[in-house]
Amino acid sequence: MTLTVLAAGPLTTVQDTGRIGQAALGIGRSGACDRGSAALANRLVGNAADAAVLEVTYGGLAVRAEADLTVVTTGARCAGATAHNAPVRLRAGELLRLGAPVSGLRTYLGVRGGIDVPAVLGSRATDVLSGLGPPVVHDGDVLPVGAASLPLPDVDLAPVPDPPGGGVTVRVLPGPRADWFGDAGWARLVGQQWQVTSESNRVGLRLDGEPIDRVRTGELPSEGMVRGALQVPPSGLPVLFLADSPVTGGYPVIGYVRDDPRRSDVDRCAQLQPGQTVRFSV
Repeated sequence: MTLTVLAAGPLTTVQDTGRIGQAALGIGRSGACDRGSAALANRLVGNAADAAVLEVTYGGLAVRAEADLTVVTTGARCAGATAHNAPVRLRAGELLRLGAPVSGLRTYLGVRGGIDVPAVLGSRATDVLSGLGPPVVHDGDVLPVGAASLPLPDVDLAPVPDPPGGGVTVRVLPGPRADWFGDAGWARLVGQQWQVTSESNRVGLRLDGEPIDRVRTGELPSEGMVRGALQVPPSGLPVLFLADSPVTGGYPVIGYVRDDPRRSDVDRCAQLQPGQTVRFSV
């Protein structure tokens, strides 16, 4: 069974749960930016939790089923998506087209059986920073679909709210280098709205606002970096790292966005479109 990509849109990648536990080797985890939405897509079509899905950034994807397939979209709701949060049967020869989402940025297309491209270092995730994993999806690609191994759930629709389109508030914890910015720097971080810029990607969100000034100068040796870290480069404008974050970094980390297993604020940030605003709350 295969799925033919007629149009890949601005950025479509294959993603799963990522390369876990290899940071000591310099290998980032990668995987879906909005892990909750990707996991929901797999549950709705009866896939294992680590099955590969398509992560579609700002719509634009058009695919054709070359055999009867059960599919679903989750995350950002795209114009034209008839399978959002509700699995449907896509008959052989039928097309699925995703327009631009009204709110949210990333849509997940789950296919029963999973996208069965070859794994690289134990994962089918495309890491755009390191270049590991399958290549970015292009027009004309033919993607293999695996065999289903689990029963379909008895669910017609998952009642999940769409990502918000306005300002978003997320929880933040002090980072290991918060003292490099002092009380005034922390107050500036949590006391204003930050705007997501168009320079953002799967590596991280670049934020614009009133810069955060250091109270301590000097340079740091490279330190470990994780998803959710708020790193402040010399510009004073924070970068919030997402799925393809580097394994190490040399700029001070002022805080971490909360990444609780059952409620990940980092996943919520992965759905922010350029121009949206975010506040950090303690």
